[in-house]
Amino acid sequence: MIYISQVKNHKPIEERKAYPYNIPSIVNLNELGFRKSVTFITGENGLGKSTLIEAIAINAGFNPEGGGRNFNFRTQDSHSNLFSYLRLTRSAYREKDGFFLRAESFYNFASNLDELDAEPGLPPIKDYYGGKSLHEQSHGESFLALLVNRLYGNGLYIFDEPESALSISSQFKMLVRMKKLVDKNSQFIISTHSPFLLAYPDADIYVVSHTGFELVDYESTEQYRLMKYFVGNYQRFLLDLGFY
Repeated sequence: MIYISQVKNHKPIEERKAYPYNIPSIVNLNELGFRKSVTFITGENGLGKSTLIEAIAINAGFNPEGGGRNFNFRTQDSHSNLFSYLRLTRSAYREKDGFFLRAESFYNFASNLDELDAEPGLPPIKDYYGGKSLHEQSHGESFLALLVNRLYGNGLYIFDEPESALSISSQFKMLVRMKKLVDKNSQFIISTHSPFLLAYPDADIYVVSHTGFELVDYESTEQYRLMKYFVGNYQRFLLDLGFY
């Protein structure tokens, strides 16, 4: 299912000279299409993947620090005003669920859940996350609890580097959960460095570089090529890095 089919940058090219408009993911972005139920954005650090993902999420109606659309907590105004120049093209379909998962502010999101549950007269929100405070679980466990218990399908899910909290085996569990949610008419837009998440079948993979965005197949990604080389030749790989 496709809920967001495109993002366009309406900032005039000649005005993209200062941050955040001059970072590679933005200065070279005019429009980016989302053709598949799962779209990945990957590339080196410092190219603005998270900045772009955040701006897309804000335009889609999510809190800059993460959560569902009914969350409005703020711990600091760290987001840029890039979102005001981006425009999303929506399909004829409307999602019934949604979530912006931002790894770097997930702790703040979990704290906000606990604060809301401490208010009298309200049903326990943690029941939607497995019945246990996310702070009482490890970082990885809390991520998986959210994936399994909070996301129920027919949804738009925007994730920023979700693998940062997940072991390799947990990333495989995430792939399985993603498949179930896609089968329930969901769309994912994810920034990631993970060669395991990028392996999701029939996903679109955009690689951002200093020259713009390139749509590539999985085996052309640097993540796949380096992982394959390391696993098959790890001693030579370490030798090339100056070990031994």
